[in-house]
Amino acid sequence: MTIKEYGLNNAPGADIIGAVPARITAVHKGRFGIVSDFGEGYAVLKGKEYYHDKESFPTVGDFVLIEYSQNGDSRIIKTLERRTFFSRRDPDKGRGEQAVAANFDYVFIMQSMNYDFNIKRLERYLTAARQSKAEPVIVLTKADLTDDPLPYILEASRVAEGVRLCIISAKTGYGMNELSPFLQKGKTLVFLGSSGVGKSSLVNALAGETIMNEGGIREDDSKGRHTTTARQLILLKNGVMIIDTPGMRELGMWDVSEGLEEAFSDVEALAQCCRFRDCRHETEPGCAVQEAIRSGELDERRLASYKKIKTEAKYGGDPAEYRRQKEQFFKSVTVNERKKKKVVY
Repeated sequence: MTIKEYGLNNAPGADIIGAVPARITAVHKGRFGIVSDFGEGYAVLKGKEYYHDKESFPTVGDFVLIEYSQNGDSRIIKTLERRTFFSRRDPDKGRGEQAVAANFDYVFIMQSMNYDFNIKRLERYLTAARQSKAEPVIVLTKADLTDDPLPYILEASRVAEGVRLCIISAKTGYGMNELSPFLQKGKTLVFLGSSGVGKSSLVNALAGETIMNEGGIREDDSKGRHTTTARQLILLKNGVMIIDTPGMRELGMWDVSEGLEEAFSDVEALAQCCRFRDCRHETEPGCAVQEAIRSGELDERRLASYKKIKTEAKYGGDPAEYRRQKEQFFKSVTVNERKKKKVVY
């Protein structure tokens, strides 16, 4: 086993005396799974570099430099520059950024074709994937559970123009060959999807063996049981690497300015034609976005998702401020409605 098998061909900054390049394969509380030319092991952060010099905290997929220890935990001294990076608002602290995965080539955005299919969640994942700079791929799973996949295909295509879409069943093998172009040796995939979407089943199908537990589906709501408890990187026998993430039903937006422009390019293009540069796309005269909604060119639900993600991302680092702004907005709506009723009376 060598670090090259895990995708590292050169390590900028590896000229530090005693430094050994490694890749993060798992994240635990205060401890990291790593792999290097010395094999698999564990490591902890070196305090000075990470708590004093403000080095970027590593996440799954990161390439790092370590001070190798044969008899115990190695020490991580540096996080190398990332090619791609995916983060979200920290769900535990309520604010601040939480790294999720790094240095991947494709983002498999997974949605199951049952009651758990959620177009708004798909838009959120697509925005984050675009922001990461990796190529998004929409994977509609559990084709064996539906007699007509067309409605799901049309809905997903409506919000993801130009994105490759694959329909599969890990259980029966249907459509698995559609994933072949992305399963190249040395490539890293990251799976995004809520619990029960079939990530563990897909990992096992791609591996050709059972390497992850598969959770059942609750029949009353089609939602799955959590099977992945920690983010981890898995190297398959064919040289493909997969970063699996715990089911994330809610994805707190962080900085997704560029991803928003790409994921909602239709709304952004229309906004450029509005009369006013600071148009809120509500009741302003000359609003090209509202005109597109009236003509049927743009779905009103699409605009609502765009506004919600944009607003949430704006206050991603301060949820309290986001709630305050949200409450203020609804109060202003209520006041305006009361004024309208008075005028009518």
